[in-house]
Amino acid sequence: MTETEFVVDFPTLWVAADWVEHHCVVPDGFRKGEPFQMYDWQLWCTANFYRVKPQAAVGQLAPAFHYRRGQCVAPQKIGKGPWTAAMCALEGVGPAVFGGWARGGEVYDCRAWGCGCGWVYEYEPGEPMGRPWPTPLVQITAFSEEQTDNVYRPLQSMIRYGPLGELMRVGEQFIRLPNDGRIDVVTSSAQSRLGNPVTFVLQDETQLWTVGNKMVRVAETQRRGAAGMGGRSLETTNCWDPSEESVAQRTAEAKVKDIFRFHRVPPASLSYKNKTERRKIHRFVYGGSTHVDLDAIEAEAAELLERDPQQAERFFGNRVVYGAGSWMNGDAWDALADVREVPDGTDVVAGFDGSDIDDWTALRLETLDGYQFTPTYGPDDLPTVWNPADYGGQVPRLEVQAAIDEVFTRYNVLRLYADPPYWESEIDAAAEKYGEKRVVRWYTYRAVQMHAAAERLLTDVTKSDSPFRHDGCEATAVHMRNARKAARSGGRYVLTKASPTQKIDAVIPSILAHEAAGDAIAAGQAKPKKRRSKMLVLR
Repeated sequence: MTETEFVVDFPTLWVAADWVEHHCVVPDGFRKGEPFQMYDWQLWCTANFYRVKPQAAVGQLAPAFHYRRGQCVAPQKIGKGPWTAAMCALEGVGPAVFGGWARGGEVYDCRAWGCGCGWVYEYEPGEPMGRPWPTPLVQITAFSEEQTDNVYRPLQSMIRYGPLGELMRVGEQFIRLPNDGRIDVVTSSAQSRLGNPVTFVLQDETQLWTVGNKMVRVAETQRRGAAGMGGRSLETTNCWDPSEESVAQRTAEAKVKDIFRFHRVPPASLSYKNKTERRKIHRFVYGGSTHVDLDAIEAEAAELLERDPQQAERFFGNRVVYGAGSWMNGDAWDALADVREVPDGTDVVAGFDGSDIDDWTALRLETLDGYQFTPTYGPDDLPTVWNPADYGGQVPRLEVQAAIDEVFTRYNVLRLYADPPYWESEIDAAAEKYGEKRVVRWYTYRAVQMHAAAERLLTDVTKSDSPFRHDGCEATAVHMRNARKAARSGGRYVLTKASPTQKIDAVIPSILAHEAAGDAIAAGQAKPKKRRSKMLVLR
């Protein structure tokens, strides 16, 4: 941390920051009950969240502030919970609303707002003034009740052991505020309060909020409720796994400019696996939080590194890294299942990945209008997916070759993208038989090309207006759920499996078939053939 890291050269509600330090107390530990004095990073986030637009006018609520909402990305145990508890208290009974510009001599007197602590704040000329909400409605939200305790428990303690007890009445699930206001706790299992008009929303641990657990909907619903009241929201989160498309990731990657984001990213040159460099990373990301014992952090991180190094780097190193999360959202893939018949002679492309004695071998086809399927072959209409365990531990190579020949005979295969390893001779023979332009050797070990191809399929599965559909092949669906991302340089990844017993082999032909479809369309092979018409010429 440098001396110039936190420079406030903009108008902000300093009265709000001062109010926190005079009304909130340290919630636990040896200093329990002492005044809560914000660390530099906490004060920086507070000053930015309450940054006022120079053109703000009396009567404006959220539009008076520079930022519509905020996000704080910080490591474990840095002090996010107590700080956000203080923010909830401020939004509940403190000067959190813009009250105009001071001309000089104006004051904020607690007694005017029902607080008998005697605190008075004198404004400087030209300084933005603050006032409390008339009917504050605050929600503290997390995925589970245990996670809401990160904020709710320190808030309860701040109220019980400081001057806030005069204004706020603590309950197990809510806090009663003056003028019929309240602070509620909301979780994924208790969403009955969603959609209520709210003046402030605290969303905690948003790296865990995903489409799968329905918390993305919670976040969006709460923000709409706040917007309707002129209120705002604040996220606190650890670093996220990019494979999970969490609310935290969506906020961090949003293009809009009216979101305040705080995220100390350690220098990329430092390796988290190196103990000496890891210590430098911890010193950087925990800078200013004097309660943190870096030896204790190192001990926790070192233990977690043994079983989940990516999680350790996200939680303690404050870096966004791929973890053991799924590459493909299994529910999103399953939702696109739409079984249909593909007539013989249809233009298709194909993807093939072969193995020998351990991994599976599979062939997938895709029509040029975006329907992917596993074809069948032989008199028994068997699917073109071969598990070597079903054949005495060895993939039946002659059977696979016969299936490929049958597919070329049955359909008009425009392109076959095949991964050569273990099958070089067979792919060479197919290229000689069907032509080099139709049978393409597509090496999946090329990280740049494979990343792009995987992203193409992933995008077309997850985007709302995609025409992509598939046959619901059970083996492919299981393998999709098994696939994991392993980070590579340049922000790219390759696919891997979470454990040696899981299989992901049916995923590769799906990726290759979809890549072939895109290339065929780009080459103009999806255009309908022109029919020759006879012309009658009058002489």
